[in-house]
Amino acid sequence: MTQPPFYVSPEQVMKDRADFARKGIARGRSVIVVGYDKGIAFVAENRSRALHKVSEIYDRIGFAAVGKYNEFENLRVAGIRYADMRGYSYDRSDVTARGLANAYAQTLGTVFIQESKPFEVEIVVAEVCKTADEDQIYRLMYDGSVADEVGFVAMGGAAEPIEAGLKEQWRAGMPLSEVLQMAVRLLGQDPAGGEARTLEPTALEVAVLDRTRPRRTFRRINGDLLASLLSETDPTSDAPTDEASLGETHVSTNPQTQRPGAEATPDGD
Repeated sequence: MTQPPFYVSPEQVMKDRADFARKGIARGRSVIVVGYDKGIAFVAENRSRALHKVSEIYDRIGFAAVGKYNEFENLRVAGIRYADMRGYSYDRSDVTARGLANAYAQTLGTVFIQESKPFEVEIVVAEVCKTADEDQIYRLMYDGSVADEVGFVAMGGAAEPIEAGLKEQWRAGMPLSEVLQMAVRLLGQDPAGGEARTLEPTALEVAVLDRTRPRRTFRRINGDLLASLLSETDPTSDAPTDEASLGETHVSTNPQTQRPGAEATPDGD
C-alpha cells in the first residue's frame, strides 16, 4: 500500500525554523551597540583576537553580529562588496546603513523561506551621522525582519536583561568612558541572577564610529586606552583625536586588509 505523503503545515515549518535559529543565536555571547556623545560604540565579549564580531563596512558604517561565525562573516563580506560597488558606481554618500539593511533583509528573508536551514545570526548595521539625532541603528533578525533602534540595542543570549539595564541606565550624550563601563557591567551580569562576572579588557572587543573623524569613522579601541576608559579612577573619558597617540593597534582598519606593521594615514588607509 502506498503511504500518503508526510504533511507539515507552513506555520509549523516557519515555527520550527525560527526556534532553530533562536537557539543558535542564544548560545552566543552578547553584543551591545550604543550611542555616546561623539558617535556609536560597539562592545562585545570576545576573547578571540582573530575572529571579529564587530567590523567596518564603509566610511561611516559599522557591523556587529552574534550567532554562527561563518554565516555572519559571509554577510559581512557581502555587505562590503555591496558598499564598495555602490560607492564606486554612484557616490560614496549613496552608501547608507538603510540601503545596506534592506539588502541584508532580502538575503536573510530569502534564506529563511527557501533554504532547509535558516541563518543562525542576528546583526546590527549602524551609521554615524553629523548629529546624534540622525544616527541610524538597524537590527536584523534571522528571518529578515528589520527594527530601527534608537540609542542602543543588545543581541545574543542575554539580550533581554541587558536591554532592560540599558533602558534604566543609558541617557543621550554620555561620554565614551561611561558608556563602555555601563556596557561591560551589563555584559558581565548573570541572566540567571547569579554573581556578576568581571570582564577584563582582554576579554572584550570594542570599537567606535567617531563622528569627529573626517572620513573613515571606524576605529578599534583596545590595549592601554581601553583599560583607561574602563577604569573608574582614571580621568580618561574619551579616545584621543590625535591618531598618533592611539598607537598602531588602535588605528581604523578592516581586519581583512590589516597589515601588521603597516603605517596608517590619518584616514586609516
